[in-house]
Amino acid sequence: MAQKKKYIDVMDTTFRDGFQSVFGGRVLMKDFLPALDAAKEVGITHFEFGGGARFQSLFFYLRENAFDMMDAFREKVGPEANLQILARGINTVMLDTGSRELIDLFAKMFAKHGTTTVRNFDALNDVDNLEYSAQCIKKYGMKHEVVITIMDLPPGCTGAHTPDFYEAKLREILDRGIEFDSLAFKDASGTSSPQKVYETIKRARKILGKDVHIRLHTHETAGVSVACYLAALEAGVDGIDLAAAPVSGGTSQPDIITMLHAVKGKPYDLGGLDMEKVLEYEETLKACLEDYFIPPEATQVSPLIPFSPMPGGALTANTQMMRDNKILHKYPEVIKAMREVVEKGGFGTSVTPVSQFYWQQAFNNVMFGPWKKIAPGYGRMVLGYFGKTPVEPDPEVVKLASEQLGLEPTTENPLDIADRDETKSIAYWKKRLEEENIETTEENIFIAAACGDKGIAFLKGESPLMVRKKSEMEEEKVSKTSGIYTVIVDGEKFVVEIAEGNVEVKPQAEAAAPKETEIVEEQASKGEAAGGMVEIKSAVPGTVWKILVNPGDKVKAGDKIMILESMKMEIDIPAPQDGVIAHIAVKVNDTVEEGQVLATME
Repeated sequence: MAQKKKYIDVMDTTFRDGFQSVFGGRVLMKDFLPALDAAKEVGITHFEFGGGARFQSLFFYLRENAFDMMDAFREKVGPEANLQILARGINTVMLDTGSRELIDLFAKMFAKHGTTTVRNFDALNDVDNLEYSAQCIKKYGMKHEVVITIMDLPPGCTGAHTPDFYEAKLREILDRGIEFDSLAFKDASGTSSPQKVYETIKRARKILGKDVHIRLHTHETAGVSVACYLAALEAGVDGIDLAAAPVSGGTSQPDIITMLHAVKGKPYDLGGLDMEKVLEYEETLKACLEDYFIPPEATQVSPLIPFSPMPGGALTANTQMMRDNKILHKYPEVIKAMREVVEKGGFGTSVTPVSQFYWQQAFNNVMFGPWKKIAPGYGRMVLGYFGKTPVEPDPEVVKLASEQLGLEPTTENPLDIADRDETKSIAYWKKRLEEENIETTEENIFIAAACGDKGIAFLKGESPLMVRKKSEMEEEKVSKTSGIYTVIVDGEKFVVEIAEGNVEVKPQAEAAAPKETEIVEEQASKGEAAGGMVEIKSAVPGTVWKILVNPGDKVKAGDKIMILESMKMEIDIPAPQDGVIAHIAVKVNDTVEEGQVLATME
């Protein structure tokens, strides 16, 4: 007699985590909707369809409204499908800790726009950070999937991220009376060992009984995801997350077909899915995404990830930013530097936003020197402004963060801090919209609050379209064969225009340079310009976000003259000495390269 198979719910993460993990979330709605039809035909009824970093990415890079996308998604799959989003506790889908009224508005808007279930996590596993968001989720009629975030620590580290640690967190959630409909263990970096997964879920099942739905979420990043899912199934898990090729494996979730193959002969029915039908769905998805550039690192697993746990969704988003800023060659150094950053940061789980704090600090350690510049997010984390880290951060790092950021360590509830911040009030963002003559709908208020100035730019129709498609990249490459260059022939400089096609090229002699050219160039290399001018250069590539001074302004050494945005960080550009600003060489929104002159002063 054939053994009855246990039904395992499969959530298809293709359209949220899959897109985030491979394309940094940058996939246009019109391109993926046909694949959604194919997924529906297969019989998939549980989708991750929004939230997380896939909320901001639509406004930042796609000129799309995330709420409109969610509405279209719901219309495609029908009213009965379980549509799930990812939320970061007190951050929800915002860039920073939200006030209580913004967290309430988040829940109201996401319920309004088709959300069935909210997967709600805190990267620090600080249960205080889950309580209020859980109340709001339930208030608006959505299902609450409470999360314990998991990973393995770098070798030699102890003090957290063990089955004992996770069991204690689950018991704390229960003791606090936080209402939830299901429990997920979320491993964004894919670094947990299969045995730890087995022991953790086995304990959770014993504590919760057989009727509470337990899930595991992991990534293939470190190469052990299928083994972890098999261990979870054996331990009694009820659901797992899978994605469809070409946005599966590598930095994403295991592939649906791969997992169907892995459970052959085992007593598990994965969502009632048929391998042949899934293949048709994946072929449709592949055709839909054929023109999208897939970064090579998105298709690979890395033996370095257990040493420096980097989530798949954040990894490709960061490497894409490094590509855009022409510093991808720095990636191996940054990922290697993450190990020390994790070890000294208090062992928060490497998942957004903490993973980005880790990355930003590792980036700073590579670009500016170890611990010379504390990244704001990382610094505020070790100082306690996002809640309590699993273990105490390194005291020396805490001291550096306090000195550089001008903040004292705190144990205050982050929600109380946020509630006092005028810029995290509904009234503040309503006023900002009125000043910009933008309609003050609740959706627009939340977009502005969640996305800041970039949200305002979207609502004004001024946001950029930044999608990496192969056809456009090829055009860009061809166009770069045209341009104006300076060449030197027998010691004489000529300006030459290189053009496509059969056209006449007319070199023109460049104006004679002054005799002190060599001296000026030597001074510039040292940060000095001719006539005693001092050049202020960018230490990193990025975009000019704010210019804080004007020519003629007097400044003191260390005064901020402008702020760059680089790798999702604000980079302060200080005056190197006392003096007067002579010239500003860039404009707001200009893209700048490492070593580029931003301003001069005397």
